[in-house]
Amino acid sequence: MLRNLISYLDSVKSRDPAPRSRAEILLYPGVWSLGYHRIAHRLYRARLYFLARLVNHLSRFLTGNDIHPGAKIGKRFFIDHGFTVIGETAEIGDDVTLYQNVTLGGTDPANGIAGKRHPTLCDGVIIGSGAQVLGPVTVGARARVGANAVVTKDVAEGATMVGIPARAMLVDVTAYQRDFMPYGTPCSDCFDPEKQKLELLQCEVEQLQKRLAELMVEKQRPSLPDDATLFQERDRA
Repeated sequence: MLRNLISYLDSVKSRDPAPRSRAEILLYPGVWSLGYHRIAHRLYRARLYFLARLVNHLSRFLTGNDIHPGAKIGKRFFIDHGFTVIGETAEIGDDVTLYQNVTLGGTDPANGIAGKRHPTLCDGVIIGSGAQVLGPVTVGARARVGANAVVTKDVAEGATMVGIPARAMLVDVTAYQRDFMPYGTPCSDCFDPEKQKLELLQCEVEQLQKRLAELMVEKQRPSLPDDATLFQERDRA
């Protein structure tokens, strides 16, 4: 028990540079909300729904995080800061990190998998602050969702998603290969999706200019006579 707790605290410290000790991490609301959820989930599975909800409400009051007792959460789950909402049928794998104001929300039960209204996050997923993952979608292992993105479709393994609606973006290989990327997305300007769009347009303009120059050269080149003209000139001679 103690060994598992120490392992969990160390996993949090590896993802958050702020704490100076394990004891400081014990004050994190995300750590407490996960502990309360473990209790509430056991009560929920035992069909003690009222008691499970009671623990859930106490946790929300004390930590600011609202995790439904029915949600399934794996090992070393970490909510950095708080004010996160996780729905009843959400499923979360191991080593998943959520930042503040994230919602794992549901959609119309008639418009999806029967009995499954909330997302599934595979191992190692990182969800940036303010992001919304809605419906019975699957976010693949080691995928990253940027701040304020809205995900309504399945996310491929290892993808980095930004925007509304969320779309995949190109990430430099040195950043992609990192074990953990704080906040879910690179912070360098070179990863700005709007800047990438401008660079793509500039590339298309350069290609068009190059093609136009080739056409101008072809037009200025003197045309050679065809075979029929050559035969006519030979007959006249």
